[in-house]
Amino acid sequence: MSRDQEHAHPVRPVARSRNWPGPWRKTPGRVFGTAFVRLYQLTLSGFIGNSCRHMPTCSEYAYEAIARHGLWPGGWMGLFRVMRCGPGGTHGIDNVPERLDARYRWFLPWRYWHIGKKRRA
Repeated sequence: MSRDQEHAHPVRPVARSRNWPGPWRKTPGRVFGTAFVRLYQLTLSGFIGNSCRHMPTCSEYAYEAIARHGLWPGGWMGLFRVMRCGPGGTHGIDNVPERLDARYRWFLPWRYWHIGKKRRA
């Protein structure tokens, strides 16, 4: 072992954030929505407990949906995901879609309910 190798520090893995690390446009609605979800994660999430039946958790899903698709569609997707998480609801891996189909219009928010269910069939 050389002298340099003896004193070399071990490489530490980079700490990953709990939320989606990908790039997203920082519009006011997206920043507000993701900040609201993050505030929930830092305060109320600890009191509610780790009871989410999905991967990623519902708050991580909402954060990513808002960051990727904006406050309106991402907020609806997050709300419907939380509603599916209860007893008798769905479970398992349920990722946020990278792109939304043309049928998901801002004036038809009830259609966002089918996003998690559609991919399971």
